[in-house]
Amino acid sequence: MSAMQETGLRMTSNQKKAFLLLKAVVFGYDGLEEQEGRLLHAAAAELGALEVLNWVNEFLASDPVSAFDRARTYLNKLTEHWDSKVRLQCLGMVWEATSRKGHISEMEAVALLRVAKDWKLQRELIGMVRGK
Repeated sequence: MSAMQETGLRMTSNQKKAFLLLKAVVFGYDGLEEQEGRLLHAAAAELGALEVLNWVNEFLASDPVSAFDRARTYLNKLTEHWDSKVRLQCLGMVWEATSRKGHISEMEAVALLRVAKDWKLQRELIGMVRGK
């Protein structure tokens, strides 16, 4: 059972939005491949959040060049009052999803580490990844 399956039923709508936005910007950081698009859709369907995925796609398409920086700003505001454990869980689920597709590119890893740094969880994410 994936981490998303374990936590999906307990995720709030904002947590689903954060997870799908983060996953989409990480997958798309070096260009969204067809397989990654299918994985995003499957994750949204599993969470019952297809409308959130539509919002994410519109958010990213509105200005693809600035999408990552806009997403970081949005995520920082959305998660500012979240417990560190919840934010780390979101980062971990995206890391796991990225590695499950067969590889994590350097650009994807850097994207996740940049968000982890924003959230002051860089050390924790690195420790979690090393422990797996």
